[in-house]
Amino acid sequence: METIKQIINPYMLYGLCVLGALGVCLALPRRGISPQVLGALVASLAGGLLLLAMGAANPGSLPNIYFYVFSLVALGAALRVITHPRPVYAALYFVLTVIATAGLFLILSAEFMAFAMIIVYAGAILITYLFVIMLATQSPQEGEVEVLTEYDTAAREPVAATVVGFLLLAIMTTLAFRGLPDLKTPAPLQADSLLAEMPRKIERALDAAGTLPEGGKVKLDDANRAVVDWTTRQVTVVAGGSESQVAIPDGLKASNPDRLGFNLLRDHPGTIEIAGVILLMAMLGAVVLSRKQVQIDEEAKMKQANSLAAALAKAKIDNRTGEGGGME
Repeated sequence: METIKQIINPYMLYGLCVLGALGVCLALPRRGISPQVLGALVASLAGGLLLLAMGAANPGSLPNIYFYVFSLVALGAALRVITHPRPVYAALYFVLTVIATAGLFLILSAEFMAFAMIIVYAGAILITYLFVIMLATQSPQEGEVEVLTEYDTAAREPVAATVVGFLLLAIMTTLAFRGLPDLKTPAPLQADSLLAEMPRKIERALDAAGTLPEGGKVKLDDANRAVVDWTTRQVTVVAGGSESQVAIPDGLKASNPDRLGFNLLRDHPGTIEIAGVILLMAMLGAVVLSRKQVQIDEEAKMKQANSLAAALAKAKIDNRTGEGGGME
């Protein structure tokens, strides 16, 4: 608990989690009179007190103003995602949440994660969700534009959902602050060893610095890694059948996108494949729902056409019968 006390008092953290859960529970849509405004105020109070408590515990390490701006936008939009009665508007609020979260990643100098969130979530998954929502939602009848389905206007289990959600939030926050002492400490990397797996990047840097011999190539070992002496930051270059040692330019290292790309594609390629399969399943689901909706619409149109044709035929028969009776 000593580590968490340096950031925020643990009892205050758990108390604010309870207060936030109460506010979200009140803000969830329900039948009859819904105290959404009161719930939003209580949840906002919990978030504001949390930021104030963390700032008071560390007055010399306050983040910049943009952290508070992005945090408030993200929290407010996330609250509207689960409380707005219209699914399309909820999805749009989710886009706003993703953009605000990307702003927080930019503050942390994680540019790749920021733009990846916007491209993947706001640009792909959210668009798929919107298509599914619009295709699965039945068109309102004439004079029923404001009529909403019951599962959109009332939360099923508001108490259970908020208790589980904020319990997980408290546990994950505690783990983030305290860590897991039983986990083994990973072995430190040898200088910037990941750079050795990018020999072409080293070659481009040497060529830009003018220290790469004409026709020279970085020497590779059996694992296709650049041969580098990390003590002196000298890389072995082969040119004209001879080898020489060339200094790696200062400041050349693996960037955040380099590290993340190698981690995903080298260490976790299955995760990328699973994400692609999930997106493919979402697209197939949208196609199936759209075809089903088109089939339902066509059947309704055919039924309506047959009904109109039968009514018109009956009207003609009635007219003929009336005319015949008048002539007699």
